[in-house]
Amino acid sequence: MNQGADRFSRRLAVAAGLAMLTLAAQAQTPDPTLPDPAAAPPPPVQLTPLRPQTPQPMATPPQGLSSLPQGGFRLRMTGTELTAAQTAAIQALARNLAALPQGRITVEAQVAGPADDVSTARRLSLVRAQAVKSALIAGGLAPTRIDLRPLGRLSGAQDAVDILPPGVASPNAEARRS
Repeated sequence: MNQGADRFSRRLAVAAGLAMLTLAAQAQTPDPTLPDPAAAPPPPVQLTPLRPQTPQPMATPPQGLSSLPQGGFRLRMTGTELTAAQTAAIQALARNLAALPQGRITVEAQVAGPADDVSTARRLSLVRAQAVKSALIAGGLAPTRIDLRPLGRLSGAQDAVDILPPGVASPNAEARRS
């Protein structure tokens, strides 16, 4: 009886093995009803890194603006509104900056006072920065390329607005730390 059971077990094992081989062969055979897979996409394009672009230096800054040593321009502004000459100068500068294909322009505004009210100084510098931004937009510079930094009153206590092209560091960085 042992031999009969052994034969049956062997036959059962052989049948199971054959069934598994048949299933494995079917799994490797592609199904003719399925479509071919899509072709692989092309490899990504290799881009070269962009260098910061600065505008071509203007021969002389527009009247009403002064050039900063490390780049950029400074506007002396005591009120909250621009004069007609200042507006024209900023619009001329905006046309030059708009010719750059990319990059953000930073407008940093600071005020000379009041020394005892930080909130008022910050709000006044924001109003000045917004006035300059409006003139830059009117000159053709996209509003999404302009960043405002209302600095309030710094240690130098100046009534000035700096317009910094892409890649130009802030001349007020040291004063902001103190």
